[in-house]
Amino acid sequence: MTDPTGQLRRTRDEALALAERLLRDMEAVAEAREGANVDDEHDPEGSTIAYERSQLDAVRRSALERAADAEAALGRVADGTFGRCERCAARIGEARLEARPTARLCIDCAR
Repeated sequence: MTDPTGQLRRTRDEALALAERLLRDMEAVAEAREGANVDDEHDPEGSTIAYERSQLDAVRRSALERAADAEAALGRVADGTFGRCERCAARIGEARLEARPTARLCIDCAR
């Protein structure tokens, strides 16, 4: 992987934008619940509002983790350790970095 900086920045920025959209969606769900007089916990027709918020929060946390991984990889690019395994210091394979640019470990150490 020649210069991963652009791809890592895009990954970080897209993940942060997704997390922000999901936060707004969670807030909208909470506002909708405040304005409604419903007993969603006992509604046999579908998922509860709490379940929907939980799902949104799980995806949001995943997006924030992806953004943090990309930011950490950018730090490794800046300090010259990108592409080196954090455990054994071996080169991380080109194919692994192409598939997962935020990889911290070589394939052997990741097993």
